[in-house]
Amino acid sequence: MKARRILAAALVSVLAMGAASCASDDLGDDGNGSSGGGDKGKVVLSGQAFDEAALVASMYQLLLEKEGYSVEQKLVESRDQYLGELEKGNVQIAPEYTGGILDLLNTNANGANAEPITTSDAAESISAGKQLLDDAGITLLDPSAATDTNAFFVTQKYADDNGVTKLSDLEGKSVVLAAAPDCKGRPDCEGGLTTVYGIKVTKILPLGFGGAQTKNSVKDGESQLGLTATTDGTLAADGLVLLEDDKAIQPAQNLVPAVNTAWLKDHRDVREVLNELMATLDTRTLAELNTRVTVDREKPEDVARDYLEQNALL
Repeated sequence: MKARRILAAALVSVLAMGAASCASDDLGDDGNGSSGGGDKGKVVLSGQAFDEAALVASMYQLLLEKEGYSVEQKLVESRDQYLGELEKGNVQIAPEYTGGILDLLNTNANGANAEPITTSDAAESISAGKQLLDDAGITLLDPSAATDTNAFFVTQKYADDNGVTKLSDLEGKSVVLAAAPDCKGRPDCEGGLTTVYGIKVTKILPLGFGGAQTKNSVKDGESQLGLTATTDGTLAADGLVLLEDDKAIQPAQNLVPAVNTAWLKDHRDVREVLNELMATLDTRTLAELNTRVTVDREKPEDVARDYLEQNALL
């Protein structure tokens, strides 16, 4: 995690299994969103459709409803599906990750081969991306100490048979990669695997970030390498193992609220509410909450409410 790269997106985390039921491919479709009443106006929350994002979005929703906002939550498959809507103000808030959103803004503005601006330090990355954020009309609130980076996994059998424990052990090998739809070319995903690690990615299967389809593809041998997050607590039970990112293609991926700047100017109370939440989270706590959703199959909104009540935020 020393310099470079974007998550992706989304984001940590992880695990697009239970959150898939919250997903909507169309941000204009109200059918799959959830909402609550309030007198301060409507807020649309969007983000990526995996368990961690659903959990954090539920925390945002509960806190905003407490403040008197009417909240609609719409999770979609990839960051680029909602980023433009956040810039335009059709989406007001998204649970984000520092490296993920900054690297995508950089790529959108300067091309796929843009010099990376993100590092392993969240504050440093945000400072480097200030102009990009200003141009996009997006404000990042205080980043949390909780961080969740992209990670790649193989089956334990593949690791044992090939003597693989870290990504550099795959140098020169040909692999099919199961990953998020926006993986191709990203420096923290296919781009970094090929240019930094020298791995021959022969095909990308756009099966999602850390979800059941991605894991089943690797377990069944359809692909050799899969994309998930460092806080994924389900791998060992599935006979899967993370590979070390020994050449550090992943940037800092601290949880951070991304807010439409123009909207925030008229709703300044939101800054304090969400910053207070971010101050309570750390990586260990995030992983424990993820496990309750992904492994124990508790509903994201129930885990979110429990956490907020335990921390006197709700």
